[in-house]
Amino acid sequence: MSASQVSGTAPLPVNLLDGERTRTVANGDVNIHVREWGDPGNPAIVLLHGLRGYSGTWRNLARALADRFHMIAFDARGRGESAWDPGQNYYTDAYVSDLEAVVADCALDRFILIGHSMGGTTSYVYAANNPGRLHALIVEDITAGSSVSGAGFERIVAEMKALPTRFSGWADARAYWRKLRPNVSDAAIEERLWESMRATDDGAVIWRYDAQGIAQTRVSPDPARVIDLWPVIASIAVPTYIIRGSRSDFCNLEAVHKLEAQNTMLRHATVDGASHYVHDDAPQEFLRLVEGFVAGVSAGTRQEQQA
Repeated sequence: MSASQVSGTAPLPVNLLDGERTRTVANGDVNIHVREWGDPGNPAIVLLHGLRGYSGTWRNLARALADRFHMIAFDARGRGESAWDPGQNYYTDAYVSDLEAVVADCALDRFILIGHSMGGTTSYVYAANNPGRLHALIVEDITAGSSVSGAGFERIVAEMKALPTRFSGWADARAYWRKLRPNVSDAAIEERLWESMRATDDGAVIWRYDAQGIAQTRVSPDPARVIDLWPVIASIAVPTYIIRGSRSDFCNLEAVHKLEAQNTMLRHATVDGASHYVHDDAPQEFLRLVEGFVAGVSAGTRQEQQA
């Protein structure tokens, strides 16, 4: 255990990658914080984090791919360095709008889209509506029905209902994250502390994201704004790869199989020992699967162009 964990001191700042760049993209009255790695002249990969995630969660993937790709990640509205939504619009339509704003600002023609959990929902909807904009889609551990029923859905709702608004200090905050995510590494816990929490003047620790507004959309969502992913995923017309964890309680394998039978553009892989957070639990295997799928899609595209 690290000294900071024993003493309850603040987490060390996350090490930025060489060449990591940040900027702000305005989408209406919400400013979106964007991170980039790699040469903008290279093929682009856009990365979307999960419900309580942050753009920095993709640094390991960026570290491995930024020599070949222009990697673009951003903090979803209400998280990280992005502005909170004044109307607390934390629904898929708003997240898709943010993605469209970033894509437009980066002047992307076609790109690869990767989304984890909530970011996966956004990715599915964007892919269904914009098949000509994507070379490929990779979704981490979410499928149809994940966000409306099942053990993972119930777990997340329970977590959001019981979400503390304030911690007595960093040791208390660390204990909270360790209890919530018992299987992730110490480094992953420290990253979550640094990226999603901050200290107040009186020594307490609070969330950096709009915890109340985001929790509301999960605990008591507007039924009219909840996306039914079954027809969305069935209609996707770009190569799509679902990467799920074998220990995940969120991405139902039966649902994945059912959708694969309906849509030949879909395939999937299950990573042994990984939970809902595959890119955290098994970063090298996640990278191998991403690289392999992207290489296969690129080879198929070249064959089509030469035919």
